[in-house]
Amino acid sequence: MRPLTEEETKIFFTKLSNYIGKNIALLIDRPDGLYCFRLHKDRVYYVREDIMKVAISIGKKNLISLGICFGKFTKTLKFRLHVTSLPYLAQYAKYKVWLKSNGVMTFLYGNHVLKAHVGKMSEDAPEHKGIVVMSLDDVPLGFGATAKSTPETRKMDPTGIVVYHQSDAGEYLRDEDTLF
Repeated sequence: MRPLTEEETKIFFTKLSNYIGKNIALLIDRPDGLYCFRLHKDRVYYVREDIMKVAISIGKKNLISLGICFGKFTKTLKFRLHVTSLPYLAQYAKYKVWLKSNGVMTFLYGNHVLKAHVGKMSEDAPEHKGIVVMSLDDVPLGFGATAKSTPETRKMDPTGIVVYHQSDAGEYLRDEDTLF
């Protein structure tokens, strides 16, 4: 377990800011304590500093995970967010889309969000930005990237793709053996 290098931090925060913007500062300086991001076996964990200091005494081979896994670095140094970061993405997201009940299961099976499934959407969502997918009951379902901006989405036909699927809560079942 180690701190992120300067290059890793830049890549990670660039990816994270695509979803939550300047709210990254709210993740680190919280009223319930100081939090930090640490790298362990190519995965980035979000952990409270006092817990991190205690975990330093555990050997690298004995430590499985620590805190909440936000994602992992690929071998080519690209960062992929995991569904385990969804509660924090949903809490601080700049852009959200809410699905009607007929689109929830479709999204949870790993499909893109179609215009026919959209109940409502953030007004100012630009094209190719990170967006959190919610049910109409405000339950976070997953996240993806917008296919078109909000004004362009209004003009689309019902079978047009609004959000490209990146991750959903169904991954807990589909990928449980490779998630951690």
